[in-house]
Amino acid sequence: MKKLFILFISVCFFISSEAQTEGSNLSLVSDSLAIEGNIRTFHYLNHKQENQKSKQKPSLIFVLHGSGGTGKGMMNGSKKLAAIAEKENFVLVYPDGYKNFWNECRKMATSAANLEDVNDNKFFHEMISYFTSKFNVNPERVFAVGTSGGGHMAYKLALTMPEKFRAISAIIANLPDSSNMDCIERRSPMPVLIINGTSDEVNPYNGGEVKITGTKLGTVRSTDQSFRYWAQLSGYKGKPSIKNLPDTDPSDGKTIQQFCYKKKGKPEVTLLKVENGKHDYPNDIDVHVESWNFFKRQFEF
Repeated sequence: MKKLFILFISVCFFISSEAQTEGSNLSLVSDSLAIEGNIRTFHYLNHKQENQKSKQKPSLIFVLHGSGGTGKGMMNGSKKLAAIAEKENFVLVYPDGYKNFWNECRKMATSAANLEDVNDNKFFHEMISYFTSKFNVNPERVFAVGTSGGGHMAYKLALTMPEKFRAISAIIANLPDSSNMDCIERRSPMPVLIINGTSDEVNPYNGGEVKITGTKLGTVRSTDQSFRYWAQLSGYKGKPSIKNLPDTDPSDGKTIQQFCYKKKGKPEVTLLKVENGKHDYPNDIDVHVESWNFFKRQFEF
């Protein structure tokens, strides 16, 4: 009976790994890489390049889960992004953090990923090589969009290996403050999109201590400071352009104001300020599709 049970579990895993994704013709595949003695797992939509009308190499997008989450857990919130993967010609990847956390730049983080100092940079480097070999992705069009702790990991990728990423999007995440910064900053200009809520009690919009049950993560800068950090790296001065986005769902009590630095020949740096937004996604936009639209605008930079 025990052998039959193990076989049943194995078969179930195989089926779930190859299942069709909702809203997409692509199947989900799971794989892993050995990184310095750790088996690191990731999941991706099987890109059928032969079905593409375009001869262009596909882009590569990493969707990063928050602290305590999983790669597969991010699929539910990014269904609309998955639905356009074939049409828009990109490979969509959902990596798993080490024991559900990333070793990002917050020095005070008490997660195993930080305490054991796992090499997440090498993990992403090897994943990029994997997808370059498997799907011939365009190495000039590699992107990361992360939520919460995943947003912090996206910041780390931009801070420490900017040569590998064209742009990043950080959702409900602020940069660590100077006392909590545990990364050597390359200080390289980078297109960055930030989407933060003014009423977020986990990632405080105005900076301060990150509050999450059971894990200490230290303090972060304010959203305005995080926004200015990237704008100043790209050489922007003065005030950004400001506009209000359409309030497509008045019932959610949230509105979005866009602050944007954009000039030909420079990386775009944009903040979407979600008034009354908490540690969640606004209904007025799909944050992952919005991130892809932002990434596409950087193709000419």
